Amino acid sequence: MDLEIYDDTKQAAAEWLDLIKKVLEFAGAYLKLPENTEMSVTLMDNEHIHQINKQYRGVDKPTDVISFAIEESGDEDPIIIPEEAEFTEPKNLGDIMVSVDKVKEQAAYLHHSEERELGFLVLHGFLHLNGYDHMKAEDEKVMFALQRKILDAYGLKR
Repeated sequence: MDLEIYDDTKQAAAEWLDLIKKVLEFAGAYLKLPENTEMSVTLMDNEHIHQINKQYRGVDKPTDVISFAIEESGDEDPIIIPEEAEFTEPKNLGDIMVSVDKVKEQAAYLHHSEERELGFLVLHGFLHLNGYDHMKAEDEKVMFALQRKILDAYGLKR
């Protein structure tokens, strides 16, 4: 997976950055995504994610994670790759933004590690980028069960 991780807080531990990479690579393999799948994760504070939440979702408060999927509407001109090309077009999923402040707050509230909370939020955003949602009860059941299976298989249990 081609993964870009940005730490806007300039405070994330190297272990957190490594955890994000490993969890997302594991989840990508679990979902059998192509190896050339691209995406990004940005770590930010509550103030920054609050601004994004307000601007793009109309919600005037900070949140823990926001995903922006790159949706293929079919209106774009297709990229034509010659048959003899030795590469395939990468699949770009989109971007995930995570509040480091919320990771810490929610981990303390839920009495589990910050690493578990970070892994949970990054995976949650990743599943949204892959078309999973929880707006309807039946969709929530599917998404949350998959989330739990992937986290358990990876070893980030509550």
